[in-house]
Amino acid sequence: MNEIIDKYTTHSKNLGKTDKQPSIDLNLEHSKCSSLNEQLAEASLQLRQMRGEELEGLNVEELQQMEKNLEAGLQRVLSTKDQQFMQEISELQRKGIQLAEENMRLRDQMPQVPTAGLAVPDTENVLTEDGQSSESVMTALNSGSSQDNDDGSDISLKLGWSRQNNSY
Repeated sequence: MNEIIDKYTTHSKNLGKTDKQPSIDLNLEHSKCSSLNEQLAEASLQLRQMRGEELEGLNVEELQQMEKNLEAGLQRVLSTKDQQFMQEISELQRKGIQLAEENMRLRDQMPQVPTAGLAVPDTENVLTEDGQSSESVMTALNSGSSQDNDDGSDISLKLGWSRQNNSY
């Protein structure tokens, strides 16, 4: 009988201890939660004040400090924006150089392209974009070149846009 009473007493004491342990953990968690809620409320107030809201309770020194913080933040934003613009400009310049090099490479390859296989449109005296006729351009090209056509054939390429059939 004494053994049963001892077991009951021991078990009762152990139950009391386990009930108190979770309540201590719960109190700590509740305390942490309250602290985090206070921090959140303070940060929300500061954010609203940075936006220019709820400034009524601030004194002149606090307003001046906020102004300095905002000016420093603005300077960082402007600096970052300028840096990104400079990177974009550099990238566009690099692309421009690449395109110019590609253009030169293609121009160098132009004399190597055989002209016999080109399809010549059947239009007479087409105007170019700058107002010159294709015939005058071809005349200028032919007169400026030495006798490339030793076989006596007359190969010419007329470029331009034909207004009659809307084709090249």
